[in-house]
Amino acid sequence: MSKEYYNHETAIIDEGCNIGKGTKIWHFSHIMPNCTLGENCNIGQNVVISPEVVLGKNVKVQNNVSIYTGVTCDDDVFLGPSMVFTNVINPRSAINRKNEYAKTHVGKGATIGANATIVCGHDIGAYAFIGAGAVVTKNVQPFSLWVGNPAKQMGWISEYGHRLQFDNEGIAVCIESKEKYKLDKGQVKKIEN
Repeated sequence: MSKEYYNHETAIIDEGCNIGKGTKIWHFSHIMPNCTLGENCNIGQNVVISPEVVLGKNVKVQNNVSIYTGVTCDDDVFLGPSMVFTNVINPRSAINRKNEYAKTHVGKGATIGANATIVCGHDIGAYAFIGAGAVVTKNVQPFSLWVGNPAKQMGWISEYGHRLQFDNEGIAVCIESKEKYKLDKGQVKKIEN
């Protein structure tokens, strides 16, 4: 039986990986043991995916990204070039802390920009947007926009990636999709029609 995914000849895929149909793994990337990559993912050049990482469907991982053990990403996540996750709060070369890996979860449709760093133990909510070079040291709410070092919330963003401007009643409309959003008690929810 032939495999249902593509990998470049220079990519290394260790045993025990579950790789979904239509996924593409490009030059010099290393997929370590017991990873799960969903259908139609795109793994760019020089990516390292550590053991037991789980990626949902249609996850786009750009060049030079490191995804360490303890990270899970839902469907439709975008990981920008050279962004990185961590998995130990206080690493030391001479001290083995593999039993202290902290988990990080990235929600459906979230975007993490180029050169951003996600400090372990902090979750990224669905459709959140992390700007390029941001250093995330807190949990990130769904639909929120974060930039800077340390990252701070600068507003709200739609599923389509457009800044939301709320009126006096806490309603915003995405300029591209015309979908409506409601801001209530510091949280944004999409209003279903």
